[in-house]
Amino acid sequence: MSLTLNISNISKNYNGNDVLRDCSFSFDSNGVYVLTGANGSGKSTFLRICALLERPDSGKVNYSSGGIAVENDVTLRRKITLLLPKIGVFNSTVFKNVAYGLNIRGIERSEAHKRIEMALEAVRLTHKGDQNAGTLSSGETQRLGIARAMVIEPEIFFLDEPTAFVDHDSKGIIEEIILSMKKSGKSIIIVTTHDRPQAEKLADRMLVMDEGRIISDLS
Repeated sequence: MSLTLNISNISKNYNGNDVLRDCSFSFDSNGVYVLTGANGSGKSTFLRICALLERPDSGKVNYSSGGIAVENDVTLRRKITLLLPKIGVFNSTVFKNVAYGLNIRGIERSEAHKRIEMALEAVRLTHKGDQNAGTLSSGETQRLGIARAMVIEPEIFFLDEPTAFVDHDSKGIIEEIILSMKKSGKSIIIVTTHDRPQAEKLADRMLVMDEGRIISDLS
């Protein structure tokens, strides 16, 4: 059974400022959910809490499978992944960067090689496989990050402003990659963006945030 995610009444305060206020939502079907709103509306904090990288001050983040709660442990964390607006790369080839998550999971070599080749093809970096990852452009680096996440076959894939620091051409490619991932029907994909046209292009369900609250669900 695939994972589902239920957020119940979460709030977060930093230095006396309410960043999130009583947010609730259920991510319970495969496809693309887009969280949109102005910069500073709380989108990135919401995503980090959903991805278990931060704890809310109040409220709950519950993962479940088949209606049964899933414990927050290494097994769960290996089923979810978060792509940040800027990613770090290892001082090695693009191919070896994509292989990293598979290596630490002990994936058999031939299976890993197949997954890496498919991921590089999906993000249009097959021709860069032997190139040092540090020499990639910002857009290529972001696509490398997506490939690195794709190979581990996450059940829930968080992307925080995935096109914020890339050129126009790379933005279009990344949008196409997300739409292609949606067609596979294998994952819940949760994206934040302040770009409303992009949100409308990508979303199966669109949530609007304002001043730390989810103010509308444009399904």
